[in-house]
Amino acid sequence: MNNNSFQIRTMTRKDLDIAVDWAATEGWNPGLHDAGVFYKTDPNGFFIGFLGDEPITCISAVAYNKHFGFLGFYITKPEYRGKGYGIQVWNKAIKYLKTQNIGLDGVVAQQENYKKSGFQLAYRNIRYQGKSKKNKNQDSNIVMLSKVPFDELLKYDSDFFPAPRPEFLRRWINLPESASFGFQQNGKLMGYGVIRRCRAGYKIGPLFADDSNIAEILFLATNNFLEPETTIFLDTPEVNSEAVELAKRHNMEMCFETARMYTKEPPKLSLNKIFGVTTFELG
Repeated sequence: MNNNSFQIRTMTRKDLDIAVDWAATEGWNPGLHDAGVFYKTDPNGFFIGFLGDEPITCISAVAYNKHFGFLGFYITKPEYRGKGYGIQVWNKAIKYLKTQNIGLDGVVAQQENYKKSGFQLAYRNIRYQGKSKKNKNQDSNIVMLSKVPFDELLKYDSDFFPAPRPEFLRRWINLPESASFGFQQNGKLMGYGVIRRCRAGYKIGPLFADDSNIAEILFLATNNFLEPETTIFLDTPEVNSEAVELAKRHNMEMCFETARMYTKEPPKLSLNKIFGVTTFELG
């Protein structure tokens, strides 16, 4: 089959399930219910390449607004790598996000290639893996996130993400087989965390908090959602030493890393308050 039969189209919601399966094969351990939330965030920002009737390559290029977008799901089936198909969906995604500062969490092996495309390294994200523990005494400031006014949550989230993401956030905190907690003191939101079921175990993300003590309390609350000794994952910005210490304090071990990169100036975020990244696929 020749290259002339290669075509790129915008993904359908069903196509995204293919991309998620490929991500699982790559060992990225996607959430069981991520795809629906991802797709609704920007249905026009997912692309898939077909050789004849066979899907062989994909990418996501989610536009949060005209200023910021995020790349993910950049995967080509192994037998088709090095043949020029992947770069075509890549170019499609870059063209789609032509006005935005583009972010991505790239595997380390691809970092040099991303640099050639104009991306600059901001910092590393480290994935830690461990086991959950039950905690008998839950802090009285912990509330279910559904009890926090959504506008307040959205305002709090804006310190940690480069663009407003109401559509994403509203769905993310209500995923099936998940739990979302806030830390509220004197009526003020000072942190929140989400834990969701993945192909293997559960991921905690985001975990945002005003300080390391609140992050610890929220981390323990997410653990209480699970049976003891359930596998858990936490993706931490390496530049936040207190986030790294949190993971190590709970006997979590490094199992994966990514390079957080941007095409323009890195957004001014409160990295010292980001204890857990939301997701490597959408930022």
